[in-house]
Amino acid sequence: MDIRNFCIIAHIDHGKSTLADRFLEITGTLEKRDMKTGQMLDTMDLEQERGITIKLQPVRMEWKGVQLNLIDTPGHVDFSYEVSRSLAACEGAILVVDATQGIEAQTLANVYLALEHGLTIVPVLNKIDLPAAEPERRAEEIEAVLGFAAEDILTVSAKEGMGVPELLDAVVAQVPEPSGNEVYSHKEIFAEDGTRALIFDSTFDQYRGVVSSVRVFQGELKAGRKYQLLRTGRDLSPTEVGCLRPKYTPTESLKTGEVGYIVTGLKNVVDARVGDTIYAGKVDNAAPLPGYSEVTPFVWAGIYPIEGDDFPLLRKALEKLSLNDASLKYIPEHSGALGHGFRCGFLGLLHLDIIQERLEREYDLDILVTAPSVGYEIILPDGTKEKISNPSELPEANKWDELHEPWVKVAIMSPSELIGAVMQLCTERRGISKNIQYTTPERAELTFEMPLASIVTDFYDDLKSVTSGYASMSYEPIGMRKGDLAKMEILVASDPVDALSQIIHKPDAHHIGSKWCERLKEIIPRAQFAIAIQAAIGARIVARETIPALRKDVTAKLYGGDVTRKNKLLKKQKAGKKRLKQFGKVTIPQNAFFALMKKD
Repeated sequence: MDIRNFCIIAHIDHGKSTLADRFLEITGTLEKRDMKTGQMLDTMDLEQERGITIKLQPVRMEWKGVQLNLIDTPGHVDFSYEVSRSLAACEGAILVVDATQGIEAQTLANVYLALEHGLTIVPVLNKIDLPAAEPERRAEEIEAVLGFAAEDILTVSAKEGMGVPELLDAVVAQVPEPSGNEVYSHKEIFAEDGTRALIFDSTFDQYRGVVSSVRVFQGELKAGRKYQLLRTGRDLSPTEVGCLRPKYTPTESLKTGEVGYIVTGLKNVVDARVGDTIYAGKVDNAAPLPGYSEVTPFVWAGIYPIEGDDFPLLRKALEKLSLNDASLKYIPEHSGALGHGFRCGFLGLLHLDIIQERLEREYDLDILVTAPSVGYEIILPDGTKEKISNPSELPEANKWDELHEPWVKVAIMSPSELIGAVMQLCTERRGISKNIQYTTPERAELTFEMPLASIVTDFYDDLKSVTSGYASMSYEPIGMRKGDLAKMEILVASDPVDALSQIIHKPDAHHIGSKWCERLKEIIPRAQFAIAIQAAIGARIVARETIPALRKDVTAKLYGGDVTRKNKLLKKQKAGKKRLKQFGKVTIPQNAFFALMKKD
């Protein structure tokens, strides 16, 4: 049987999941009566609620005697790693562009990623049934930006099913059939016989163990046979192999070029990592499949259980999530204020938000997530480099020479009339303008270089605000650069609070310090003496707030008499408060930390 392996590239809300539903319906993979909810490949509750794809999802269909293996992919910039994993298992990609909105920044980023993998691109304009659709204009835009001939771009309505059969015909005609050993240019790794398959996704089933999604590049996978995982060195003997249609459907085997799943029988979640190679053959030819690189987290945050007894449960939950999401990194850490927890690395704020919700929903954990930060690099006096992910790890200023921060190249697609507002926003975030290109007279692509720390918090929300929701963005790392940076500490009653320290751009110190001091003033309970809350860089105080002392009415017991009696009591109270201020300590309750971190 002929085989075509392909994925769908699209920006959020351009109709990718709806198009996948039409494929399932038109190919007869699912009956229409079984498709009650829509977005059949968005299996998570979070995906259904938010209307976005978070996890890649493979499915097998048949069309006119050809086996079609579709790998549904996310569209948001935070899940670009999921997209890269899909591309590694495909020979072709359908590029879906909304006929009412045109090309978005993330669409371009994923197309370039697909071209780097050598995939054949089939461009499509979706939502042509809408009154606001402008297929001719959008086709010309695609031609101008990406070089596809406007007359060759297909038009479909995924919702109504218009043009979808013709699109399937185009996939069969244009996407090349997998040809085993020639899929990779590294032909020397393939022997004349043997089996090699790539794990591009894994999940954990409490009854069956680790279930891995695989693409077979050479040979055949069968249940009961012995194989080896080349990167971890583990042996495995699958108890079941099959394909997803979209439910698990056992088959006799998976052959060269096919995409499916295997029930590994492994119980340890770290043994079947994404990107590993399943191998059977001669020992001297056991080279792993190339093309997978270790993902680098962009954003770091601490995750702590609110109940200390939940720490082992949090560890297990993160182990299982990291199996399913290879871009999630975590290391144990301890905070004097928050207890035991983990320092976790994410690809962006949406990624962090999704992981937090999955921990709370799927694993029933009550957790606290600290303020997000980025990873930094310090240059020591002897010239050596050290990476830090937590501001508390930064040594004193006289023990390092330079502090470097990650920079990214940001591409923003915006209406032409809003270019001024976008440029002002980026400039305020330390952005450096590099290029402005008009894709059409009404739309422009702006390119900036910016510190990652400037965009990981609320930059995307501000961008949507200043452009009324019409702008989109993508970003990619461009390396580390020296910055005018310093560690800002928060002092409560002259004692530093490690959990609240952060690395900031020095000119922003007063603004950021004032904001944190004001928030702490609202949250920390008052004491019998005045409490000073200060933001400090080294010995320099950049912001301060004071929580006034609670005052007991010590004169309430007086019933007249000379005023000196009253003054005597007040003077005694003043001396007592002075003594308290000198020797008293402020203990910030843990629930105050939780309120601070959860406060918007």
